[in-house]
Amino acid sequence: MFSIPGKQAVTLTPAAAKQISSLMERKGHEGLRLGVKKGGCAGMEYTLDYTDQIDPNDEVVEQDGARVMIAPMAQMFLFGTEIDYEVSLLESGFRFRNPNVVDACGCGESIKFDESLGAS
Repeated sequence: MFSIPGKQAVTLTPAAAKQISSLMERKGHEGLRLGVKKGGCAGMEYTLDYTDQIDPNDEVVEQDGARVMIAPMAQMFLFGTEIDYEVSLLESGFRFRNPNVVDACGCGESIKFDESLGAS
Protein backbone atom coordinates (compact mmCIF):
# COMPACT_ATOMS: atom_id res chain seq x y z
CA MET A 1 0.00 0.00 0.00
CA PHE A 2 2.69 2.52 1.00
CA SER A 3 5.63 0.88 -0.72
CA ILE A 4 8.27 2.41 -2.92
CA PRO A 5 9.20 0.17 -5.86
CA GLY A 6 12.45 -1.66 -5.16
CA LYS A 7 12.51 -0.72 -1.46
CA GLN A 8 11.27 -2.92 1.37
CA ALA A 9 8.96 -1.31 3.92
CA VAL A 10 11.11 -2.61 6.78
CA THR A 11 14.56 -4.16 6.90
CA LEU A 12 15.84 -6.93 9.13
CA THR A 13 19.29 -7.16 10.61
CA PRO A 14 20.96 -10.57 10.23
CA ALA A 15 20.23 -11.25 13.93
CA ALA A 16 16.51 -10.46 13.48
CA ALA A 17 16.24 -12.54 10.31
CA LYS A 18 17.91 -15.48 12.05
CA GLN A 19 15.57 -15.25 15.08
CA ILE A 20 12.42 -14.88 12.96
CA SER A 21 13.45 -17.77 10.74
CA SER A 22 14.14 -19.90 13.81
CA LEU A 23 10.75 -19.04 15.33
CA MET A 24 8.97 -19.84 12.05
CA GLU A 25 10.71 -23.21 11.80
CA ARG A 26 10.27 -24.16 15.45
CA LYS A 27 6.61 -23.13 15.67
CA GLY A 28 5.60 -24.11 12.11
CA HIS A 29 4.13 -20.73 11.13
CA GLU A 30 4.23 -18.87 7.81
CA GLY A 31 5.79 -15.83 9.46
CA LEU A 32 5.26 -12.99 11.90
CA ARG A 33 2.69 -10.20 11.43
CA LEU A 34 3.89 -6.79 12.53
CA GLY A 35 1.45 -4.04 13.41
CA VAL A 36 0.74 -1.16 15.75
CA LYS A 37 -2.12 -0.54 18.14
CA LYS A 38 -3.23 2.22 20.49
CA GLY A 39 -1.92 1.74 24.00
CA GLY A 40 0.85 2.42 26.46
CA CYS A 41 1.90 5.67 28.03
CA ALA A 42 3.18 7.19 24.76
CA GLY A 43 0.04 6.30 22.80
CA MET A 44 0.96 3.40 20.48
CA GLU A 45 2.55 -0.04 20.79
CA TYR A 46 4.07 -2.47 18.33
CA THR A 47 2.37 -5.84 17.90
CA LEU A 48 4.15 -8.98 16.71
CA ASP A 49 2.16 -12.19 16.29
CA TYR A 50 2.60 -15.55 14.60
CA THR A 51 0.56 -15.94 11.44
CA ASP A 52 -0.35 -18.83 9.17
CA GLN A 53 -1.95 -16.75 6.42
CA ILE A 54 -0.79 -13.92 4.23
CA ASP A 55 -3.50 -11.30 3.81
CA PRO A 56 -3.58 -10.01 0.20
CA ASN A 57 -3.14 -6.46 1.55
CA ASP A 58 -0.15 -7.30 3.75
CA GLU A 59 3.24 -5.93 2.82
CA VAL A 60 5.44 -9.04 2.84
CA VAL A 61 9.13 -8.72 3.69
CA GLU A 62 11.26 -11.81 3.10
CA GLN A 63 14.91 -11.92 3.98
CA ASP A 64 17.29 -14.84 4.69
CA GLY A 65 14.46 -17.30 5.35
CA ALA A 66 12.49 -14.90 7.54
CA ARG A 67 9.04 -13.62 6.58
CA VAL A 68 7.34 -10.60 8.13
CA MET A 69 3.88 -9.46 7.11
CA ILE A 70 2.96 -5.86 7.82
CA ALA A 71 -0.69 -5.23 8.54
CA PRO A 72 -2.22 -2.71 6.10
CA MET A 73 -3.10 -0.08 8.73
CA ALA A 74 0.45 -0.20 10.13
CA GLN A 75 2.37 0.24 6.89
CA MET A 76 2.58 4.04 6.95
CA PHE A 77 3.84 4.00 10.55
CA LEU A 78 6.51 1.35 9.92
CA PHE A 79 7.97 2.43 6.60
CA GLY A 80 11.75 2.76 6.95
CA THR A 81 11.96 0.73 10.18
CA GLU A 82 14.91 -1.54 10.90
CA ILE A 83 14.12 -4.57 13.06
CA ASP A 84 16.96 -5.99 15.14
CA TYR A 85 17.19 -8.81 17.67
CA GLU A 86 19.36 -8.07 20.69
CA VAL A 87 20.52 -10.31 23.52
CA SER A 88 21.87 -8.93 26.78
CA LEU A 89 22.56 -10.28 30.22
CA LEU A 90 19.08 -9.38 31.49
CA GLU A 91 16.84 -9.60 28.43
CA SER A 92 16.52 -10.45 24.78
CA GLY A 93 14.05 -9.29 22.20
CA PHE A 94 13.26 -7.45 19.02
CA ARG A 95 14.19 -3.77 18.79
CA PHE A 96 12.62 -1.37 16.32
CA ARG A 97 14.59 1.55 14.90
CA ASN A 98 11.77 3.56 13.40
CA PRO A 99 12.40 6.99 11.82
CA ASN A 100 8.70 7.86 12.23
CA VAL A 101 8.80 7.73 16.04
CA VAL A 102 9.03 11.14 17.72
CA ASP A 103 8.83 9.98 21.35
CA ALA A 104 8.92 6.80 23.42
CA CYS A 105 8.28 5.92 27.04
CA GLY A 106 11.16 5.05 29.33
CA CYS A 107 10.63 1.30 29.04
CA GLY A 108 10.68 1.45 25.24
CA GLU A 109 7.43 -0.51 24.86
CA SER A 110 5.26 2.46 23.94
CA ILE A 111 5.85 4.95 21.13
CA LYS A 112 4.47 8.14 19.65
CA PHE A 113 4.44 8.85 15.93
CA ASP A 114 4.63 12.15 14.11
CA GLU A 115 1.11 13.58 14.18
CA SER A 116 1.20 14.07 10.41
CA LEU A 117 0.89 10.26 10.13
CA GLY A 118 -2.52 10.40 11.81
CA ALA A 119 -1.56 8.59 15.04
CA SER A 120 -2.62 11.20 17.55
